[in-house]
Amino acid sequence: MAVWIILGVIVLIVLYIGVTYNALTKARNRVKTNWAQIDVVLKRRADLIPNLVETVKGYAKHEKETLDAVIKARNTYVNASLPEEQMAASGELSQALNKLMMLSEAYPDLKANTNFVSLQKDLKETEDKITFARQFYNDSVYAYQNKIEMFPSVIIANMFGFKPFAFFEVETEDKKVPEVKF
Repeated sequence: MAVWIILGVIVLIVLYIGVTYNALTKARNRVKTNWAQIDVVLKRRADLIPNLVETVKGYAKHEKETLDAVIKARNTYVNASLPEEQMAASGELSQALNKLMMLSEAYPDLKANTNFVSLQKDLKETEDKITFARQFYNDSVYAYQNKIEMFPSVIIANMFGFKPFAFFEVETEDKKVPEVKF
């Protein structure tokens, strides 16, 4: 009788470990999937920038410093390989883009350019997608962090080496809403 009880307890422990491991793996994969979604929209934004810079160049030739800052920030993002590097580079790129968009106020011809207006619209839509993707990513990181830090799943997380992910936080500069007028 005692053997059956011990065997039953062992089976329950093994089942608990398996179920918890699978739940942790599912949560980790959700974080990775949500990061991939952010990566897609960040790359879309990076792809829009060369066209935007070329359009602005024609109207604001003496704004070389601003244009160079945008190109440099884009290249930093494109060359970033780790999510943390991409997050930091995304913040720099947002700041540079805000400055570029403000140029349209100083150049009425640029503001009236249909290509620029179209690129501005595409960029705004992409920024909205980034915001939503960032929210989903941070929600999944929050759920995952809870699973790996709360008892008793923290034991299984530590046993199998589940590591935390960084939240995609908005830089202080990015919290300022850019003023884009059409």
